[in-house]
Amino acid sequence: MNESNATTSSWIAFLTEQGASIDPENATEIRHFGAQPASVAVPENFVAPLTDLGLIQFTGEDSATFLHSQLTNDVTHLSNNSARLAGYCTAKGRLLATFMIWKNAHDIVLELPKTLAPAIAKRLQMFVLRAKTKSADVTDEHAILGLVGDKAVTVLQQLFTQLPTQAYDKVDSEAGTLIYLPHADKIPRFQWIAPVDITIAAWPILTSVLTPVGNAVWRLTDIAAGVPQITPATQEQFVPQMINYELIGGVNFKKGCYPGQEIVARSQYLGKLKRRTALAEIASTTAKSGDEVFSSTDPEQPCGMIVNAEQVNDTQSLALVEIKLGAIENGTVHLGSATGAPLAFRTLPYTLTEPQ
Repeated sequence: MNESNATTSSWIAFLTEQGASIDPENATEIRHFGAQPASVAVPENFVAPLTDLGLIQFTGEDSATFLHSQLTNDVTHLSNNSARLAGYCTAKGRLLATFMIWKNAHDIVLELPKTLAPAIAKRLQMFVLRAKTKSADVTDEHAILGLVGDKAVTVLQQLFTQLPTQAYDKVDSEAGTLIYLPHADKIPRFQWIAPVDITIAAWPILTSVLTPVGNAVWRLTDIAAGVPQITPATQEQFVPQMINYELIGGVNFKKGCYPGQEIVARSQYLGKLKRRTALAEIASTTAKSGDEVFSSTDPEQPCGMIVNAEQVNDTQSLALVEIKLGAIENGTVHLGSATGAPLAFRTLPYTLTEPQ
């Protein structure tokens, strides 16, 4: 076993000792801590080991310019004090992956679902050519934690001398990298990325005030915040605007070319957008990424697709749903078929504006 695999194994082994229940069919998924909960519940203050996320690191003097030429957002002007969202498209403008990216002293890091990381890293590396940059999967060298709630602010103040205070602000210290994320239901959220030994040492401090939870609880907060994530089931399904990506800062229309840029720009400036992503409660606990939804007014063909969904209680899921806007305005929308579980649409934390 190499050193990085030993590191990640020690992190998973430690979490298992702390009561983490690992999905037997998916070693990256923590289902819950302690005894199986009687019902799904989201604590007001919690810490979630984000073992389902991966990290690709680019090192070298041309890293920023190379990634700038590949991703939907501006990378060359990315500061060391902030993170931002970005997408990676096919030549047809369809998203292969969505990232949170940030810059450190000597490298640029892309965070994405671990299931996508190897293939995306390989694809990006194919286009490096003469650029002085090199990619590496550094997932196994780090632990990623999601922290939510007012008590998370209090406990992080014990670990960092300064905290970021606005969405996508970032601070670095000996304790690692800390990023402030958009609120979910007005509740503060952070991601902390650090070497495994540091997070193991901090775990007793964190869990003295924060409830440890599984990955799905954190993903629920992403959904509530209206922040989508491309998964294997939704690769090449959406142009960025279909998942509101330009509205949450994931697309820069003033930067230079990247794969699919012409189509993404055309979608922005030619005509009214007819598809967007909405926030919805679904009367089902089985909704998942890639599932189709149907309108009662046009039952023969799907009117949209689930981008992300997670169970929120014993009877419902919360989902981000890419959908024809007309389907929301007319009739009812259902999961799987026009007679399936109904969707009840909620207000997103941002406004669905039209292109200027």
